Amino acid sequence: MVHYDTIVIGLGAAGVTAATTLIRAGRRVLALEAQSRIGGRVHTVPFGNGLIELGAEWIHGNQKSRVFDLTTQHNIITVPQSLIMAPFRSDGSEVDAELVNELLDIALHIVDHPPDQPEPLGTFITYKLREYIAEHKPDLLKDQDFITEFLEFANLLTNNYEASDDWTDVTTISRYEELDGPQLNSWHRYGYRTFFEIMLNTYKDGPGLPNLDIKLNTEVKVIRAPQHPTERVTVECSDGSSYEADNVIVTVSLGVLKDKHTTLFSPPLSKEKQTAIDKISIGVMDKVILSFDEIWWPHHTSFFAFIWQGDDKRRVGKHDYWTTRIYGASRPMGSSNSLTLWTSGNIAKQVETLPEEIVKTKCVELLQKFIGDTLKITVPTPTAIIRSTWHSNPYTRGSYSYDNLLTPQYPEARAWLGTPIPDSSGAPRVLFAGEATNLNHFSTVHGASETGYREAMRLLPHTSKI
Repeated sequence: MVHYDTIVIGLGAAGVTAATTLIRAGRRVLALEAQSRIGGRVHTVPFGNGLIELGAEWIHGNQKSRVFDLTTQHNIITVPQSLIMAPFRSDGSEVDAELVNELLDIALHIVDHPPDQPEPLGTFITYKLREYIAEHKPDLLKDQDFITEFLEFANLLTNNYEASDDWTDVTTISRYEELDGPQLNSWHRYGYRTFFEIMLNTYKDGPGLPNLDIKLNTEVKVIRAPQHPTERVTVECSDGSSYEADNVIVTVSLGVLKDKHTTLFSPPLSKEKQTAIDKISIGVMDKVILSFDEIWWPHHTSFFAFIWQGDDKRRVGKHDYWTTRIYGASRPMGSSNSLTLWTSGNIAKQVETLPEEIVKTKCVELLQKFIGDTLKITVPTPTAIIRSTWHSNPYTRGSYSYDNLLTPQYPEARAWLGTPIPDSSGAPRVLFAGEATNLNHFSTVHGASETGYREAMRLLPHTSKI
């Protein structure tokens, strides 16, 4: 049996960062990944005339970012994508784009200045935005229908940002911190997979890392943590294989922990860690991506916002209600002849289960209603469709975590989740990484990578400089 210093479970951003950090320090590492690919909730796929991202799409910020720093070190130029929305109404009538984007800016400003006491984010944004309109846009008070429509759009946009089901499920009191710099830096033609290729030394046909053994399609069944300092951690897999190491770094998603923690760990996790798994929320943010023979939409627009009018929404049948929860479409920068439609929460879970042909047909109808009818063009039949399934995927069970209404009551939950399990001597034997364990940068790739580095360094001498 090969002697491994560390076993890393999961090869997303946290796992790959942890494994490669240890490898550079001379450790022998085994990485076990349940899926058939590396990347976790990053999934770059050839599509249309280029590449698209089924998972993480952008690098959020460019200052003190482990992800962005790798791009500069390897002369990869990322492209910031515009945040400006081109709004379209469900009846094809004209929308004041300047007003919509002004109100969105104000909403973002409101989020950055939370109240002293926690409350639902949607409630807070709603009354603060109404205060702003009354003071600065009093004439707009005559159009209560538009205000209602805009607030519902802002709700959907917030849910896509948070992966929540409704913006009233999110708390105003959050420790999340944005990195400085543009928030939508795209890998465009390189694809987000390049991040992993660089770390694993396979970028531009690199030879890889000799001290790293990777086993794909290997689902971990049980992690047995020893108490005695001389015993090793044992990892048993669903295929009957078993491996030992001095320690294990677990980087599976919070969704997998919610599903599997009662059977995954022996002995069972502490009450504190189980509470963290129970109280932190992981949501769903999904995409439906269509490609076309030719570009039929305005070339200068990056985001198309869908604003439903009340009567139009009420006419939608209950079986098609999910279409009203798609907030808009964007242009993926890696495939110029494709459009990404965005949805989240429980509706995203539903869309994952619908027949592909129905999803394609209804999404084309949606594009026709909002963009085609407004521009007086006919939306052509897509040449292909692909969609994400982050909730139904048993190895993710969600997209990323967010701060829910319980967060103020359990402010240390993420720290509890990331606390290692020691043996009787106090040495860390089972360690935890992943975006949900990051106190300030959760829900991001750079945040996940930070936690992988954090746990690897926990295992290395304090004098190490990796």
